[in-house]
Amino acid sequence: MSSKKKYVFKLEGMSCSNCALSIEKHLQKNKIVEFNIDFANSELSVARGENISENKIIELITKIGFKATLLSSQKTTKKLISKSEVLFVVSLIFTLPLLAHMFLNHEHFLSKPLVQLFLCLPVFLIGVYQFGISAIKSTINRLPNMDVLIFLGSSSAFFYSVYGCFFSDYSAKDFLFFETCATIITLVLLGNSIEKRSIKKTTSSIEKLKELNETIVKRLTKNDIEKVHFNQVQLGDVLFFNSGERIIFDGLIVEGQAEIDSSFITGESLTSSKKAGDLVTAGSIIVNGNLKLKSEKVGEETTISKVIQLVKDAQNKKPKIQRIGDKVSNYFVQFVILISILTYITNFYFFEIDKLESFLRSIAVLVISCPCAMGLATPTALMVGIGRAARNGVLVKGGDTLEKVCQIKKIIFDKTGTITTGKFKINKIDIKHDNHHHVNSIIYSLESHSSHPIAKSICAYLKSNSKLLKIENVEEVKGMGISGYHDDIEYKIGSSRLTKIDNNNYDIFLTADKKLIASISVQDELKSDVIDIINDLKKIGIKCILLSGDKKEKCVLVNNQIGFNEIFYEKLPEEKLEIIEESNKNLKTAMIGDGINDSPALSQSFVGISISNAANIAVDASDVILLNKNNIGSLKTLINVSNKTLETIKQNLFWAFSYNIIAIPIAAMGLLNPMWAAFFMAFSDIVVVGNSLRLNLKKIN
Repeated sequence: MSSKKKYVFKLEGMSCSNCALSIEKHLQKNKIVEFNIDFANSELSVARGENISENKIIELITKIGFKATLLSSQKTTKKLISKSEVLFVVSLIFTLPLLAHMFLNHEHFLSKPLVQLFLCLPVFLIGVYQFGISAIKSTINRLPNMDVLIFLGSSSAFFYSVYGCFFSDYSAKDFLFFETCATIITLVLLGNSIEKRSIKKTTSSIEKLKELNETIVKRLTKNDIEKVHFNQVQLGDVLFFNSGERIIFDGLIVEGQAEIDSSFITGESLTSSKKAGDLVTAGSIIVNGNLKLKSEKVGEETTISKVIQLVKDAQNKKPKIQRIGDKVSNYFVQFVILISILTYITNFYFFEIDKLESFLRSIAVLVISCPCAMGLATPTALMVGIGRAARNGVLVKGGDTLEKVCQIKKIIFDKTGTITTGKFKINKIDIKHDNHHHVNSIIYSLESHSSHPIAKSICAYLKSNSKLLKIENVEEVKGMGISGYHDDIEYKIGSSRLTKIDNNNYDIFLTADKKLIASISVQDELKSDVIDIINDLKKIGIKCILLSGDKKEKCVLVNNQIGFNEIFYEKLPEEKLEIIEESNKNLKTAMIGDGINDSPALSQSFVGISISNAANIAVDASDVILLNKNNIGSLKTLINVSNKTLETIKQNLFWAFSYNIIAIPIAAMGLLNPMWAAFFMAFSDIVVVGNSLRLNLKKIN
């Protein structure tokens, strides 16, 4: 979905995660398949299609009691106080005097039935507006949500009190429950307000990224420097950044030199030096120096925008464990209503408890039950976990991926560019031809068509003493090399498989019409943290395998330094696929590669992990992207974040189920009055959200 254009709507009226589930079911029922609901930010994104219009989506959302507004038509201004918080304050003003009468004598002004009615009425109308409309429409559409329980509980207390006020004898007026109705609504509004603010904190990683898209930048004109908003920058504009400022565009440095800190995006703590001609990634900070930068990606195409979208999309891909909460939530409201009715019947007819007490117990059952905690258990933990991973340079493309990472028992490593630096040192070029410059130019021109790390290193080595020649009919064979024609001569450069030449002293061979004219010896270095990381993985029971297309001698040499459980060498891409497919049959297997040459293998594995440039994140075929190419330490971060997130989800679900299993019988037995029930229900969600926020404090490295 992330690659398609979409409508983005602002949603109003979602008081809990169960409301989001109702919207999800309603859209699916109406054959809307590709969409994401962001409960934390009250947003709905829907992929555009032939039969999907913005008016149709707005109509569908309105039908079940919510309001949708196209985001582009809305002014995005930050509100200091939300609508639910305003309604809570208004409700509180009327509820406090109602509660006060409980501590005063019966002759006091506040104890008069009509005064209590007029104090309760505004609060009840707020309840109808906030919960009643949604409750009625969700019931009509056979998707009852949490609002149904709140509305039933508060309405029962209100109408019973109205009956006691006008239609019963004097003694009944001593048992009015206007304060119960008002307190239920006020406490639920308070809980919703705190819950919303808490959930906002779980998306703090996205919010920090979004803030960058609101930045004012300095754009160079012919005669001056002008300040413009992020959205006004066009492709090719030259921007000026000083020391201490954050670069918010992917671009090419046209002038200047600076030390760059890219930790915000990649998680890499060390700074790097950049100069004219170098590319820089959005999100980097200039530690020292100043730069003139030509913008190469703007708007939704910038790295920051892509990261935001990836993280938001990831939060809506549900892991299997969430289905437990969703299944229970499907029938929870109906079940609670049934329990409430049975509570009244059992207490009144079988235990001969008086009508008023039986009535209060049935209301307490309605109010104390909380499907929201079950609905929030998984998404809030995922929001924090995925955000925590993103802050450490790990982009996870789905909440289900975090769950899958926890099941990994084997990791297959590619060699070049994954466990090695990918920056090859050219030891020697042996040219068997009189015109060395021409041969160098042939090598340079052929390799310039390849994205393989060895090809890039050879190009960098030969750039100063070669010229770019026209190569025709270029064909790259993955894992083997590249061929093409120049002046009607067929040139091939690559491994012995492509050139049919074998020599243990050299790695790359160049042939002209099948005749050897050059041999190249290259050397790669291990990344600094590879040995430690692989030892740590083996300690926790994960088997580590080396799978490479490189020569046996080189793979054995690497294995002697690291100590893999098993190694495979001289394997073609199709052979790699077969090995991964076979491995997945026995143990859940992850594959980690460079995200370009290893795309088929990454797609075939149980979890595909790529070490990729931040600029390529949108087209990457993997499930997880490690943005720091200099080491693989973030692989350990991924595993630790996944384990901590799954642990938090299990804790949340345990709390949510335990709360309801214990709270409903307590309310049914009359050990809690409806006001206390409302208090506990309102804060049960906050326990779940608070536990999810603890993920931010847990050690992951």
